[in-house]
Amino acid sequence: MTRTAIVTRAIDATALIAEVASDANGATSLFLGTVRDVNDGRAVTGMEYTAYDAMASRELERIVSEAAEKFGGVTIVVEHRVGTLALGDVSVAIAASHPHRRDALDATRFVIEELKRRVPIWKREHYTDGTRDWVDPSSSIAPSALSASSLARGTA
Repeated sequence: MTRTAIVTRAIDATALIAEVASDANGATSLFLGTVRDVNDGRAVTGMEYTAYDAMASRELERIVSEAAEKFGGVTIVVEHRVGTLALGDVSVAIAASHPHRRDALDATRFVIEELKRRVPIWKREHYTDGTRDWVDPSSSIAPSALSASSLARGTA
């Protein structure tokens, strides 16, 4: 069983853990990505996430399917939040359960690493000096650099 979602509401980690729970699984791994107060030496006041929703949803589903195949027997739920987030807010949550701890942990790591590399979700950091900058760890392409036609074609 797998589920993925791009959400605008707060992420409920407890609900995700309950969703992957099973008497057949002896291990549950939970990854939470949160908004931190400093990045690259700059004080941060918050974060804004935006996504190319249709493509992000499809790619996130592909990644979770790959994880389910690679770590047979794993149950995974992933939610990524978009919108404006404050310090400490959860931006992404991955819950994975499996009969064995290694596979639960490895599946969680696989999903977050692939998500950061492949899913078109961008973040814009808000700094204490009033400036804001787009940050994308997987490429230098910010949403404003993508043409409407490439987004419509799904070639971005």
